[in-house]
Formats: sequence, C-alpha cells, structure tokens
Amino acid sequence: MALSSRYSLDTLALVGGGFLAVSAMSFAAPTAGWIGFGVSALFTVAAATLAVATRSGSARVGHSALALVALWSLIAALTFSGSALTWLVLGDALALAAVALADLTAHEVGTEHVVHSLEVRSVAESKVGV
Repeated sequence: MALSSRYSLDTLALVGGGFLAVSAMSFAAPTAGWIGFGVSALFTVAAATLAVATRSGSARVGHSALALVALWSLIAALTFSGSALTWLVLGDALALAAVALADLTAHEVGTEHVVHSLEVRSVAESKVGV
C-alpha cells in the first residue's frame, strides 16, 4: 500500500503549522517573519504542484486551498513588520494547520465511505452464486 501524496502533504502542513505557531511566539518578529516566509514558500510550491498533478477533484480543491493560505502567508511575511507580523504569522500558521486538518478529514471521510460501502457476504451465500 502506497502512501498518498494528499495524506503526506496534509500531515506535513499540519506539523508545519504547529512549528510556525511556536516560532511566531518564540522568536522576534523579523526572525518569525523569515521562518514564516520559508515555510510558506515550501508549502505554496508543494501544494500548487500537487494541485496541478492530481486527478481527484476533492484533492485538487484541498491542495488549492492549502496553496492559497500558504501564498497569503508568504505575502504577509514580506509585507508586514513588528507586532502585526508576529500575529499574522501566528494566525497564518493556525490557518495552515486548520486547512490541512480539514483536508485530512475530507480524505478520511471519503475513505471510510468506500470501506463501509463494501458488501459482506457469508460463505454459504457466495457458494450459491457459483
């Protein structure tokens, strides 16, 4: 069984959002801004690339939403300064984690639907059909 690129990106974005949230409150505003810029640039490129490469409509929507949030974070990290930058990096980190968690949930709900819609037959019923 192969690991889904959707699951991988969403899990990394969830961890990245947590890392950015801690960084925003731990470091000075300029440092947190540059860390936010780097992490946001990584997720903008990764999510946009996977949004273009995927065939699934729901995965494309999830990756696109993640790319847009990361792109806004990247722009905010370059535009703002001071305490506004600190709070924007924190807010953007939480938004990145929330979008990743929502996409993970959508993926799992779809997977659970497929698993629970399988029909289970007893051995006696399957021999009758043969």
